[in-house]
Amino acid sequence: MTTPDPRFWAVVPAAGVGSRMAASCPKQYLQLAGKKVIEQTLSTLLSEERLETVVVAISADDGYWKSVEKKLPSRVQTAEGGKERADSVLSGLRLLSEQADDDDWVLVHDAARPCVSRNEICRLIDQLQDDSVGGILALPLHDTLKQAGNGLIEKTIDRQKIWRALTPQLFRFGLLKKALESALETGAAVTDEASAIELFGYNPKLVEGEPENIKITRPADLSLAAFYLENKA
Repeated sequence: MTTPDPRFWAVVPAAGVGSRMAASCPKQYLQLAGKKVIEQTLSTLLSEERLETVVVAISADDGYWKSVEKKLPSRVQTAEGGKERADSVLSGLRLLSEQADDDDWVLVHDAARPCVSRNEICRLIDQLQDDSVGGILALPLHDTLKQAGNGLIEKTIDRQKIWRALTPQLFRFGLLKKALESALETGAAVTDEASAIELFGYNPKLVEGEPENIKITRPADLSLAAFYLENKA
């Protein structure tokens, strides 16, 4: 009997409030190039036909999501988000667990990264689909890095060993679920999915992403993201 090919799923944690934006609503609902930020993000994810379902993890008191959800296809489902990113991602995984197999893939992407390109998503999937663990989009650093203490330079860090983590991050479904559950049980701090996988004893692969794949964090990022989207090929 032949084993079915692994399927691809996606989780978008979107329960944060984005306090550094100092805006009247969570940053994922700000207007960006004619749509809301999260609509731009989901539009690109949904253009990848290999993704069976995209689960968006939303805060229980989110009053904005309904107006977005009604415009979306049935491939988009909603899970209740949690206090931390890991809680939201795990909530999405638990929703999918009735459909997904452990050997399937799950792609996790920030709601506030609307400039991700379809090429990046395809590159990540294509380069990792035969891997046993998974990996992330990331960018090598070109600036000189300094380690500081009390406002003084302590030493220069070898930038050849430093990459900046982006999303999407793509991992085997069962492995990521176990890694996040383990991290939450032990109280370990995980800032992205790769850090949970690392704590679980694995070394994720790096796939080079694109500089335009920025995360909207501060007001100036919104203008830059609009520029990238308006000039996207």
